[in-house]
Amino acid sequence: MKLHKLASASIAVLALSLANLGLAADDHKGHNHDDKKGGEHAHDAKPANGGVVSVVKDVNYELVAKSDTLTLYITDHGKPVDTKDASATLTLLSASDKSEVKLAPAGENKLQAKGTFKVDKGTKVVASVTTGGKPQSVRFTLK
Repeated sequence: MKLHKLASASIAVLALSLANLGLAADDHKGHNHDDKKGGEHAHDAKPANGGVVSVVKDVNYELVAKSDTLTLYITDHGKPVDTKDASATLTLLSASDKSEVKLAPAGENKLQAKGTFKVDKGTKVVASVTTGGKPQSVRFTLK
């Protein structure tokens, strides 16, 4: 009799554990956890300005990289983030080059630098962004 109760209790615990796993492994519509670090999510974020989007801690960072201008747009749940006192440094990494660019506030929710930049397809960009006194690292791969 004791063995039967122990087996029943074990089965019940196993069933609850599997149910919890099922809840934890839902389809995460709009989320992409593959190869992401630091709380990044895809959130099906679409570029509003024709750039490349990276989402970190539910904040969208969109990098528009042109050969003469680098612009970083920042929105939080679709609302512009105040960049008046913000700063950013971009590190551009290509197969043979590494360069660093400082961005300055250039509008309600953007930081920008003008100059001459090597922004080929496949260039990796690591942005160190500070808004509201809080630093955040954001990664991009140019398309």
